[in-house]
Amino acid sequence: MTRFTIAAAQYPIEALADWDAYVTKLTGWVERAGAGGAALAVFPEYGAMELASLDPATMGDLQGSIATVSALLPQVDALHRELAARHGLHILAASAPFQRADGRFVNRARLFAPNGKVGVQDKLIMTRFEREAWGIHGGAPLRLFETTLGKIGITICYDSEFPLLARALVEAGMELLLVPSCTEAALGYWRVRLGAQARALEGQCYAVHSPTVGQADWSPAVDSNRGAAAIYGPPDRGFPDDGVVALGEMDAAQWVFAEVDLARVADLRADGGVLNARHWAEQPGAQALPAVELVDLR
Repeated sequence: MTRFTIAAAQYPIEALADWDAYVTKLTGWVERAGAGGAALAVFPEYGAMELASLDPATMGDLQGSIATVSALLPQVDALHRELAARHGLHILAASAPFQRADGRFVNRARLFAPNGKVGVQDKLIMTRFEREAWGIHGGAPLRLFETTLGKIGITICYDSEFPLLARALVEAGMELLLVPSCTEAALGYWRVRLGAQARALEGQCYAVHSPTVGQADWSPAVDSNRGAAAIYGPPDRGFPDDGVVALGEMDAAQWVFAEVDLARVADLRADGGVLNARHWAEQPGAQALPAVELVDLR
């Protein structure tokens, strides 16, 4: 399959009355993505932090919130696995803190395939607030996921602002880059948006941006959320002049849908108006790239 529809979430952070409220919310979002014809539904970075509201004793405490959400991940992942199978969708779940065996927390995204397989990508480069306040650590390795839709890479929020990560994925064959984000101000949103668009330009590929939105004053972690979801491509033949395939309304809770055709990626890399992907190595000082681990979700 080279042509399919993607749904990118502008996902609102909300206080949840109980676990059933979360199940109802997530199920409704996935159902709407499926009803819109999506084969891939993309949720944002740290969207799972709303689950901290399920424990009133810790929801107002940053470290308590992180621990609460991490402990709930087995239930969260079981729900996503079931929804992916039920609706025949690939789902990038909202990223969440995950506590490793060494006790450290990482920021982990999980990609669920309809066949039950799951791939995980940890954020590699931490922002200042993750390093200095949250105590979240960078994870590894960088992974490329082979799926029935195509070869998918994930750079979580800040990671999208560093070109060598996406470039390593391009060298490994990536056709579609997923960029989940969580930004508290418009300037943060624009940093990630410009990063996503630059990665689409450099790699001559699609980039899908999914942000959190809304106010959650009860949360010390994700109290303010700004952004607009989008699907970007390179400004070249067969794409919009500005590379914006689809773009949501700023700060609205919604799905943004777009049809993509990964055959266009191969076409442009072979014979585009420019050949950014091929000419990368001609830059003076081009650096060695990070290693990429291939994960088969087919």
